[in-house]
Amino acid sequence: MTQALDGIRILDMTHVQSGPSATQLLAWLGADVIKLEATTGDITRSQLRDIPDVDSLYFTMLNCNKRSITLNTKTARGKELLTELIRRSDVLVENFGPGVVDRMGFTWERIQQINPRIVYASIKGFGEGPYTGFKAYEVVAQAMGGSMATTGFEDGPPLATGAQIGDSGTGVHCVAGILAALYQRTSTGRGQRVRVAMQHAVLNLCRVKIRDQQRLAHGPLTEYPNARFGDEVPRSGNASGGGQPGWAVRCAPGGPNDYVYVIVQPVGWRPLTELIGRPELAEDPNWATPQARLPRLPKMFQLIEEWSSTLPKWEVLERLNAHGIPCGPILSTKEIVEDASLAADEMVVRVEHPERGAFTTVGSPLKLSDSPVEVSRSPLLGEHNEEVYGGELGLDDEELRLLKADGVI
Repeated sequence: MTQALDGIRILDMTHVQSGPSATQLLAWLGADVIKLEATTGDITRSQLRDIPDVDSLYFTMLNCNKRSITLNTKTARGKELLTELIRRSDVLVENFGPGVVDRMGFTWERIQQINPRIVYASIKGFGEGPYTGFKAYEVVAQAMGGSMATTGFEDGPPLATGAQIGDSGTGVHCVAGILAALYQRTSTGRGQRVRVAMQHAVLNLCRVKIRDQQRLAHGPLTEYPNARFGDEVPRSGNASGGGQPGWAVRCAPGGPNDYVYVIVQPVGWRPLTELIGRPELAEDPNWATPQARLPRLPKMFQLIEEWSSTLPKWEVLERLNAHGIPCGPILSTKEIVEDASLAADEMVVRVEHPERGAFTTVGSPLKLSDSPVEVSRSPLLGEHNEEVYGGELGLDDEELRLLKADGVI
């Protein structure tokens, strides 16, 4: 069976996380992703290593299903080879600092001349404006996109999320832009620029907080558990952020992840009161309606926690689900890696690597009925030099030897 992006070639000039996360998704969709690296390799090959002199998990988990070639683009012959690679590609993706590719001699205008059909996608930290030259990192993007100011508890500092919404979140946005540009090319015959900024992607993921910023003009946000409101959206702990109140309640025996997240819908209040041993609250006018409960959210979840803290989280989960009450256990990273259902759904997969042996990685979250994904290992540095430069660009063995000797590849 073919895959959705069979026949599409991606020239992957990305590094670290935001770009590689995007190109890995494209590879899982069937594109031929050629990862073009400096002769020293993507910096993450050596960052956070757990095994000496072996590609790190940081690298392997972001570069599956790709081919690797090396190229020194500062040399004249390197520029000629890059030109030929651009000519033969459908998409070029890069996440260098602003202006780096231009300074290589490959402006958008030059790239269009080489290949008018190419989609040129760039990931940057910020859009045009006063932040353009800032160096962007995951948590910097979270800080400047609205996430950190609204994450944490009311009396605590701003917090970063564990989810990599700045890097991998931007990668997903980039994939959407690339696929749209490829689709438009089918009717126009032309490629186009795709620009995605990390700050913008985080902001898009924080849209409910921008919604609430505007609602503040009309008074306190009653579904928030906060005691005070100023002129900006406060940090609200584990509040759901939606129309139905939610909170993480502690379970036995009280470990760091012995919690269940519970949503209290109007229809779920009566069965909840029975579960927690307070059935009288179902008719009590101070508790019976959502409007009556809103000013009492901290007390409401305290009552639920007095019940849940006596039971293991999986038993709490079972009892809540039996009554159709929305809930979910807080799963630790260890529990996720060992979750049989995630393995069965190929979201947690084991991959063989020639140097490190088997490692666990995250599988493709995109499930297409006619485009199956088999996660294959990340490439070794320059593993496909001969295959691409020799077999596909037509360089002979002697030139390949000279290019390597001269430090071009």
